[in-house]
Amino acid sequence: MNKTPARHLGANLSRRDLIAAAGLGGLALATGARSAFAAGADNVLKVGFISPRTGALAGFGQTDGYVLEVVRKALAKGFAVAGKTFEIQILDQDTQSDPSRASQLAKTLINSDQVDLMLAVSTPETINPVADACEAAGVPCLSTVMPWEAWYFGRGAKPGQPSPFKWTYHFGFGVDEFYKTYVSQWSLIETNKKVGVLYPNDADGNAIRAHLAPLLASQGFSIVDPGPYEDGTTDYSAQIALFKKEKCQIFNSFPIPPDFAAFWRQAAQQGYARQVKIAQIAKTGLFPDGVEALGNLGFNLASAAYWHKAFPYKSPLTGISGTELADGYEAASGKQWTQQLGASLSLFDAGFEALKASADPRDKAAVAKAIATLKTTTMIGKVDFTAGPVANVSPGPIIGTQWVKAPAGSKFKLDYVVTEHATDPNVPVGAKLAPYNG
Repeated sequence: MNKTPARHLGANLSRRDLIAAAGLGGLALATGARSAFAAGADNVLKVGFISPRTGALAGFGQTDGYVLEVVRKALAKGFAVAGKTFEIQILDQDTQSDPSRASQLAKTLINSDQVDLMLAVSTPETINPVADACEAAGVPCLSTVMPWEAWYFGRGAKPGQPSPFKWTYHFGFGVDEFYKTYVSQWSLIETNKKVGVLYPNDADGNAIRAHLAPLLASQGFSIVDPGPYEDGTTDYSAQIALFKKEKCQIFNSFPIPPDFAAFWRQAAQQGYARQVKIAQIAKTGLFPDGVEALGNLGFNLASAAYWHKAFPYKSPLTGISGTELADGYEAASGKQWTQQLGASLSLFDAGFEALKASADPRDKAAVAKAIATLKTTTMIGKVDFTAGPVANVSPGPIIGTQWVKAPAGSKFKLDYVVTEHATDPNVPVGAKLAPYNG
């Protein structure tokens, strides 16, 4: 049998021809994949996204991978601004819960990657160093999920003076929202109105001590404050002894998650937890895995939600509802939904609404101006930077919630129920607040 030098595949196409054609075809496919976008480098928009996905604050970033998938899918065919379609590159980075790393990541995204917009989410340890880097470099930055006072005053702004910030903006809850929620929530159960507070010596704790505690005192609550403690403290015996002595039936704290777990186990061992009628926690106890880790001590902890799947708003970027977002995450991950899902998605909602409103998203000054005048509705509800309370800030809701035993037949141990809605009456109340010790 004779062998030909090149075996023909098809009418007139040799193996070498096919390989060459395949290379051209690959190039054509690659070109076709980009055909929805205008030619040239100016058709690419780079968006930085920085969050804590590992380390002590990992609970805040646990769902960000899923949110990024949802966002990238929505943007796969490009993003239209003023008649031009842009290819979107989202450059996401994990701070590992380290403020120094957050700052360095921001500088790399600014200087090496040359992002057009920076998005930062969850806690001062992440947001403030990122915002400071952006302010110094003249890059528009939008953030959410920390008390706005810790963002604004914690970065050097002074009460009664003009905002020192031109490039950085923050939306979401503040002291006033916590105040309204706590007064509303704490009125649901009869107590002696004595509040034992455990506020750390960090940006959150110091802002809450300075601004929230006096407001609560003005409503007749007696604040028992043993003073600031350092993050990472392991022995809380002195604080617990004071709370027991003062018979504090309400407990309130803003710690990082490991610190609360250590405190609450010691409070149970030393008899204080049995005196508590309302255990109102913030910054920790936000996510189901952290509460589950406490075992029976986690049931009936009162919390507050900056987003809940019951929020009646849709994402303008993706078009999905809160229930769809939560159900999609549970189906994809096998894990219970968390309030961070809607918050992280709302950051993309607001960011891309600002890019659209800028008319020229490659112009950083135009993007910053668009954020400053942004009025829109995101997954968490209204975002309005024209309404104060200070420049560069748009306040947002925080609603009263509670962790309770899940109903029979649930595949999860806990249910997260809405117990009050003073800061956003559009969110339906789903359950009555139960005392911590029923």
